Amino acid sequence: MTSFRPAPAWLSEAVFYQIYPQSFADSDGDGIGDFNGITARLDHLAWLGVDTVWINPCFASPFRDAGYDVADYLSVAPRYGTNDDLAELVAQARRRGIRVLLDLVAGHTSDQHPWFTAAADDPDDHRYIWASGGRPEGFVRSPGSRPGAYLPNFFDSQPALNFGYARMDPAEPWRQPVDAEGPRANRAALRDIMDHWLRLGLAGFRVDMAHSLVKDDPDRGATAAVWTELRGWLDATHPDAVLLSEWGDPAVSVPAGFHADFFLQFGGPTNGGPLRSLWNNGEGTDDTRWDPVDCFFDPGGKGSARTFVEAWRAARAAIGEAGHIALPTSNHDFSRLNCGPRTSEQLPAASAFQLTWPTLPAIYYGDEIGMRYIPGLPDTEGSVLGPRYNRAGSRTPMQWDDSANAGFSGAPADRLYLPVDPDPRRPDVAAQRADATSLLHLVRRLIALRKATPELGPDGSVEVLHDGYPFVYVRGGRHLVVINPRSTPAVFATDVAGGASPRALEAHGVEAGRGAVTARAFGYGVFDLRPAPPSD
Repeated sequence: MTSFRPAPAWLSEAVFYQIYPQSFADSDGDGIGDFNGITARLDHLAWLGVDTVWINPCFASPFRDAGYDVADYLSVAPRYGTNDDLAELVAQARRRGIRVLLDLVAGHTSDQHPWFTAAADDPDDHRYIWASGGRPEGFVRSPGSRPGAYLPNFFDSQPALNFGYARMDPAEPWRQPVDAEGPRANRAALRDIMDHWLRLGLAGFRVDMAHSLVKDDPDRGATAAVWTELRGWLDATHPDAVLLSEWGDPAVSVPAGFHADFFLQFGGPTNGGPLRSLWNNGEGTDDTRWDPVDCFFDPGGKGSARTFVEAWRAARAAIGEAGHIALPTSNHDFSRLNCGPRTSEQLPAASAFQLTWPTLPAIYYGDEIGMRYIPGLPDTEGSVLGPRYNRAGSRTPMQWDDSANAGFSGAPADRLYLPVDPDPRRPDVAAQRADATSLLHLVRRLIALRKATPELGPDGSVEVLHDGYPFVYVRGGRHLVVINPRSTPAVFATDVAGGASPRALEAHGVEAGRGAVTARAFGYGVFDLRPAPPSD
């Protein structure tokens, strides 16, 4: 494994919060969220205990893929404000102890990026992947005077940047090696882009489709080498900055140079099996290519935590001390926890697990109050990827209070980026702030408990006692965690408490002691196995 500078100390204590900027808070009444809106809501994040924010792409874009089609990496999109507004957001976040990461789209640009419009008329430009004669399968016809076609990375409007091919093929003469002029220029451009924003106070990047750079790269080895080179530069130039990857295979991406990678709904040897085995109930964003799986967090009790635990163990063994695995509640491409038949009473147990397992927790905006996935929305900026895969349902406006548009925007309802959840019982921040028994307060307490208890962080040990119902594990040799996501009680015999009654730190519907743990429906508990300190 390549030797890197150790990850910044702050990372192991981080609690991430993902903000989809067009849906978080609108300050100017145009129906689209913006930087000033985020800045005005930073106190919510500080109160919650979040210390690291990741903002989805906010660069200039025609928004055919919600900003993942970048037209200028060094300028922000006017819909969000100005570069100065972003700088003020970063400064205000820093005052509250919150770091800000941007989303770096490394593998492709918009077809409106000046790099591409120039390349479309210049046969000697190799910044993108071009086939000079004809139109090979998967390629898009050239829009300019240049003959041939270009390779897209996702939508046709997203031409793939040329980082070379891992293997040459005489039948495809357009393939270039990774050390050719175009790939070298693109690696240099990534350094320049990262350097620009890091010097302005950003704390790092979440890298979109990080696995996609080098083409025909079966084991991702050539792509990994690109990131290893970039990590070496980052360690030398910005040692306190971090790189998180959208790769979905921490065993490969972290040794390549990322400080952390997410378990995602795709990626790795089972195409996202570990995360989907936890959350995916077949509703919301569901890809027809995914293997069916009975998820563990389902009231029917058909699943098992074993799939996730075994994948986590394998990835942890491959990573060693090189970095971390991140576990999201959901994201902008995947269903929220509150999706389909899953109800609000099932969410606390999921939060208790996510915030006590030895991974970096990543809370998707609104999941702290139990916002739901909204089905049936129209295709919005490329949100629909298949007959059962509409990402818009996870991108609706943040629900702040019970005022018009849930406090997201002062615009007329028909001008909102996406409609607000129409359910009159929808959760909101204000109501849950006023209710000490709410999910919001639970998440806040769990974050505080995690921060005050190093054994509950990513570096603390874990011993799994039972991976069925209830899920039972011990953190750091002293904290017992019990999770029961099903709708019926569950019992597990264990003498881990030594016949005593351990002290409950955060529990609902769970009793531990006398040789067993008993969990009521949707129960959860975090216990200290040590005797309670003597009272004065």
